[in-house]
Amino acid sequence: MGLKLAIWDVDGTLVDSRAMIQQAMVAAFEACQLVPPDYDQTRRIVGLDLSVACQQLAPEGYRDLPRLIEAYKQSFIALRAQPDFDEALYPGALSMLETLAAEGWLLAIATGKSHRGLEALFEAHPIKPYFDSIWCADDGPGKPHPFMCEQAMSRLGVAAEQSLIIGDAIHDMRMGQNARISTIGISWGFGRTAELKDAGAQHVCESFQELRNVLTIFQENSKIIT
Repeated sequence: MGLKLAIWDVDGTLVDSRAMIQQAMVAAFEACQLVPPDYDQTRRIVGLDLSVACQQLAPEGYRDLPRLIEAYKQSFIALRAQPDFDEALYPGALSMLETLAAEGWLLAIATGKSHRGLEALFEAHPIKPYFDSIWCADDGPGKPHPFMCEQAMSRLGVAAEQSLIIGDAIHDMRMGQNARISTIGISWGFGRTAELKDAGAQHVCESFQELRNVLTIFQENSKIIT
């Protein structure tokens, strides 16, 4: 079998950050005396570079975007410092990474998180050693630009036809398409199944077991069965 690379999104795919991201966004908007977005608005921008995300959520004509961005960062830092802070891995995520690593998969991260945010996650959950390449929003162009996928493939010496992206957002699927790799959506995060398919997901998994089955097919055939 040739090299196989699984590129993972983080928020909404490996870690359940839905409540925390919404809380941080609401707090940021309130700090800037703006009407906060509802969850349905917020979930659609998760995965994008923070400046792009805030720009899309801010009212038309809003002129102090740096203030909103900084307010979000500070809100998330404050939430992370609370005793009841919980950015939990989805059940089955850790065992999935363990299994794939044992089978010889190369694993990479392509996330809208900053390195600072990702390191905080690594401190809480022992998943960093499973990843051979890590790319964040502050490394270069964000999703849906293919930069992070291309860098992971280049760094690990893997071709596009040997690679796939696993994510919960339309931006993950579009990034994968732009990188010309296979695309697997998952249904337990921020995106919805129909949205993911419309954005180019070749398959949308409802559970980690289904994801495991799809990856087995890819491993055997170097393609995703829809």
